[in-house]
Amino acid sequence: MARLNADQLSAHLQRGLAALYLIFGDEPLLALEAADAIRAHARHSGYAEREVFTAEAGFSWQTLLASGNSLSLFSARRIIEIRIPTGKPGTEGGQALQDYCARLPDDTMTLITCPKLDKQAQATKWFKALEQAGTLIPVYPVERAKLPQWIGQRLAAQNQRADSATTQFLADRVEGNLLAAHQEIQKLGLLFPAGPLNFDQIREAVLDVSRYDVFNLSDAMLAGDAGRMARILDGLKGEGVAPTLALWALTQEIRTLARLKQGQRKGASLPQLLREMRVWDSRQSLVQRALSRLSETRLIAGLKQAAALDRMIKGLAQGDVWDELLQLGLGVAK
Repeated sequence: MARLNADQLSAHLQRGLAALYLIFGDEPLLALEAADAIRAHARHSGYAEREVFTAEAGFSWQTLLASGNSLSLFSARRIIEIRIPTGKPGTEGGQALQDYCARLPDDTMTLITCPKLDKQAQATKWFKALEQAGTLIPVYPVERAKLPQWIGQRLAAQNQRADSATTQFLADRVEGNLLAAHQEIQKLGLLFPAGPLNFDQIREAVLDVSRYDVFNLSDAMLAGDAGRMARILDGLKGEGVAPTLALWALTQEIRTLARLKQGQRKGASLPQLLREMRVWDSRQSLVQRALSRLSETRLIAGLKQAAALDRMIKGLAQGDVWDELLQLGLGVAK
């Protein structure tokens, strides 16, 4: 029926609720926010009952079909939520989704969530059935060049604002991690009143104690102090810090080093590259020591490890996240 970008959803909901939504993509924050907005609007519209089905190993798709064919027990309207963590419902699930779409239950809003679906998945019959029966909301990561603008919009939503240089600084600190950006923006809303924010306020807030150990982690990796890095990582785990933040701290440093190495290979001077990459004066000696120790090949391998770890954190791959974080850091520290 229709495809919407995540930023078009609010206007769509004001016009009314569709019978079925499919949210899919590899940006968990935007997917979560889209699903929350749909649920909230449905509850406000009188959809009081909610059933959740998760298509994991052993799940019976007949349970979903039976629920769709049954009447609501407690309310006139209900929400049926179908979560497909792998994005692969299988032969039975694919057929069940087609059958479900062919006879959408009355007085029911259906919300289906999946991870990123490639072209092959989007060519399947079950996906085409969902596309024809409902509204699709693909969620994509915010492009790096657009991240400062995205941060500015989020600040405006909580009645705060900052100049372009300040939003650029914040974007540099949270590059590639919308969840971290979201958390920092919320923190600014709690720390400071409505109105303009200056650079010093944001810099101090980003570097405060709640994130200090995460930055210590990346500093130890850059310094080649494997023992200290392992101790900090173990402490972060014990304190319940989200592994997403630890991965972000390590990855942004590895990415910076890789870009510096690539620039040097192409003949650019290191001082110029450090300015372009916005490496602060206080950190330049630390970064230079790491550059002298590491090869471009090792850094590219580290970025590939980080990408695999990101999939593991999102539940798309199996493994011990904290052990893999340690291996990632050691690969750069040694």
